[in-house]
Amino acid sequence: MSKTKDSSDSAFDFNDSSSPLATQIASEHRRREALEARKVPTPEKTRYFTISNQKGGVGKTTTTVNLAAALAKGGLNVLVIDIDPQGNASTALGIEHHAEVDSIYDVLINDLPLSDVVATCPDLPTLQVAPATIHLAGAEIELVSLVAREQRLQRALDDYARTRQREGLPRLDYVFIDCPPSLGLLTVNAFVAAREVLIPIQCEYYALEGLSQLLKNIEMIQKHLNSKLTVSTILLTMYDGRTNLAAQVANEVREHFPEQVLKAVIPRSVRISEAPSYQQTVITYDPNSTGALSYSEAALEMAERGA
Repeated sequence: MSKTKDSSDSAFDFNDSSSPLATQIASEHRRREALEARKVPTPEKTRYFTISNQKGGVGKTTTTVNLAAALAKGGLNVLVIDIDPQGNASTALGIEHHAEVDSIYDVLINDLPLSDVVATCPDLPTLQVAPATIHLAGAEIELVSLVAREQRLQRALDDYARTRQREGLPRLDYVFIDCPPSLGLLTVNAFVAAREVLIPIQCEYYALEGLSQLLKNIEMIQKHLNSKLTVSTILLTMYDGRTNLAAQVANEVREHFPEQVLKAVIPRSVRISEAPSYQQTVITYDPNSTGALSYSEAALEMAERGA
């Protein structure tokens, strides 16, 4: 006598931990349900973040655009300032940034109002972007001779906030500044304009290399230019759960910075790497992917910490 299959059985038994795939699917299912049950809180006032790490290749720009997209998808008003001459954040958010486009360069060097250069991300109507162009490559030299050279971005952001208020536009909830991996005048402008620093740290050998120098530079900015600046958030990126090294690095970072490190961890992900080639973030490119889930968790955790 054949056994009839219960109609409640599914292709994947979420309680079956006999295979790694089933375990992963069950875990992601629970995480997704937990996310959907929580609303992204609106901060009491605009939060200004500089995303910085002097070590290259740690997922700085990827973190900037995906956190911004996750918060915008949650209904918040977000502005991304791209002051990296490579313009990768502008690319990932689908914003034109060829040499003829008015950009953050014109704001910093030619005093063009920020409202004249911001563009709306085509995938997310509450996400605004101030693009970078190749002209920024020479901005470091041009800034040297300008008045109040370290405060130019801060003043532009203050003017933009007033402009939005005059025009009856909603207040910005988050501003993310993606800066180059060096301490030049562009990065100094970012530190002066921000109130918080978010440091992405790659879960690999040498993860903490250069971090002590970055923290010394931030202390210098705090002492001389922006006493309100704090390192509020550290995000572990490129985490490979299959290796002992990743777990060791994560533990080491958490020991050094127990208050700042988010519980959410960003895994190595093909989808995260693919998304920019389609001029998208992973949040819109593949919203059901592990990468999108992880960045959404990180954005929610960051928002809840500051609410």
